[in-house]
Amino acid sequence: MPDLLAYDPAKHAELLTHYCLYAAPGERLLIGASSAALPLVAETHRAMLRAGARPVVRVGYPGQDEDLAALAGDEVLDTAHPADIEDLRAMDGTLRILTPEAHGGEDGPGAVERRARLSASRAALAAARAGRKWSLTLYPTPHAAAQAGMGEADFADFVMRAMFLDRADPVAAWGEVRATQARLIERLTRADTVKIEAAGTDLTLRVGGRTWANSDGKRNMPSGEVFTGPREDSAEGYVTFDIPASYGGVLVRGVRLEFRAGQVVSARADEGEDTLHAALATDPGARFLGELGIGTNFGIGRPTGNILFDEKIGGTVHLAVGRSYPETGGTNHSAVHWDLIADLRGGGRILLDGELWQENGQFV
Repeated sequence: MPDLLAYDPAKHAELLTHYCLYAAPGERLLIGASSAALPLVAETHRAMLRAGARPVVRVGYPGQDEDLAALAGDEVLDTAHPADIEDLRAMDGTLRILTPEAHGGEDGPGAVERRARLSASRAALAAARAGRKWSLTLYPTPHAAAQAGMGEADFADFVMRAMFLDRADPVAAWGEVRATQARLIERLTRADTVKIEAAGTDLTLRVGGRTWANSDGKRNMPSGEVFTGPREDSAEGYVTFDIPASYGGVLVRGVRLEFRAGQVVSARADEGEDTLHAALATDPGARFLGELGIGTNFGIGRPTGNILFDEKIGGTVHLAVGRSYPETGGTNHSAVHWDLIADLRGGGRILLDGELWQENGQFV
């Protein structure tokens, strides 16, 4: 077994700066993170400066969003300030660094509803960010390691390898991912219907005329998925998501959704059902699908409790309720974009126009 790799924020920062955001001289690039990620923030700031960019650093504190949801007055909770929106529009690109921390906020129906209101108020901010180049990554925190069921050293090694930072040329490795996924997209582009079958799942979607995106690590680091926006009125059937997913810091398990004419008509969860219903009630678009994604990264073999990794697991599919990515042709608008994951490696199938395309998580 190879020796464990220690996490190297300088290597991570170089990949983010030159591959993910391809920083250019004079560009104003936002780095947003919690203070828990200061080593990576500092190294990324330095790398961007060396690239000639104008990095802007915005650092919060762990639990800041929980405090905002709990303590803000109605106007602050429900609306984004115009200056914040204009500031994002003035950026040439944004980097968000996830720093998983223990959820410290108040629980209960009122808290869930307030977190949903905060999410809804950020729709304009998300739209402004989406209009520029952007990237999302994760800094390995002790909580993230515990959430994944790993020791801190093991999790640091896992993060480094998932991002190909153990390779002599990580950029070339991501190029190989891009080429493999391009071959999958060639077949997917010719499909009109996608049917997903598994225990507790029998769901049909239409994707004809939509564009499939090749997620090669530029926007999500790490990555390894192909995705599109299914036709908004096409989802028919039911689906069970057997990999837990968090929303607003609350873990939700055993989600089952039923769709008719594209809309969620029934929803339940084994754990976190109040959070599930609050998310779906955020706005009208939250009850429709904005994304169908297929994980291709077989190097991420187990759930970690973090969506950035888990939705990429080879042999899984994920469906996002809420906002579409416009580049896929999707037209659904929502403040929500929540990815929910189904594991197909234990007997699931994907059929394209009735033809078997994936079985037990393996492409056939």
